[in-house]
Amino acid sequence: MNAPLKNLTTDERARATSFNEASARTRLDLLLDPGSLIEIIGPGEREVSPHLAIFNLPEQFDDGIVVGRGSLNGSPVFVAAQEGRFMGGAFGEVHGAKLTGLLRAARDIGSIPVLILFDTGGVRLQEANAGELAIAEIMRAVVEARLAGVKVIGLIGGRSGCYGGGGLIAGCCSALAVSESGRIAVSGPEVIETNRGVEEFDSRDRALVWRTMGGKNRRLLGAADIFTEDTVHGFREAALQLISLVGPLNLDKLHAEQSRLADRLRDFGTCLDATDIWAAEGIIQARDVPEYPADQFIAIANTIGRTSRDAR
Repeated sequence: MNAPLKNLTTDERARATSFNEASARTRLDLLLDPGSLIEIIGPGEREVSPHLAIFNLPEQFDDGIVVGRGSLNGSPVFVAAQEGRFMGGAFGEVHGAKLTGLLRAARDIGSIPVLILFDTGGVRLQEANAGELAIAEIMRAVVEARLAGVKVIGLIGGRSGCYGGGGLIAGCCSALAVSESGRIAVSGPEVIETNRGVEEFDSRDRALVWRTMGGKNRRLLGAADIFTEDTVHGFREAALQLISLVGPLNLDKLHAEQSRLADRLRDFGTCLDATDIWAAEGIIQARDVPEYPADQFIAIANTIGRTSRDAR
């Protein structure tokens, strides 16, 4: 920790710390109430991938994900934070098992919310089958937890974004908070270009990538419920707000979600670019949206009225 931050209170550090740049443990330490984080399978217990050594790849003692429990504003929460700096936060067998186990524990208790800090490029190619199975198990665990009354909140603002299976899991959550850097998509830019051609999606056009998959577009589409500034404090406030808003998963919620998606396809199905969508939503200076600072964008997004899943 640098000297200026060392002398600040926890709240001041959270306000001064970029969520995007922080490590998984730093995010949790500053997101939760001071000193409340208790890791499950912590630094003293090594749970490494059984597959990486075969490919002469480095291992990490926690396999790139921190799971545990703590408190948020005095109330208990379960937490999971992916470490995007280890293999891009990709899902493998152990990585996935830790998140699945946490969600099942929350399901069995039924009353403690789960915060998932996504930071992932998807499934590890080196653990393809195990990673794909992990995604399926996690998605099932999210749904089972929600059916048991658990609020599952996704926070997305890490370097790796939330791609591949991570995007699918995020779509199963009760609600999502996102920052500008919180890209969400099932397929990454390079994958789309490889399969559909550069005419369909130019992965080198970073402006196109960010306005299509970035947090601002996801918020305006209603795929994310809250847009926040890139600070740990911003995500803490967003998590508290979403926990207070979301309700249980039931058949009515599923019907409402299906209607929301059908409306989105009807309203924007012919749009060729995110700027066309924003214009259709009534934003006058649609092309200027990527340049808006967080506070100005939040004010605009709140007038659109689109929210997803439970946060209605």
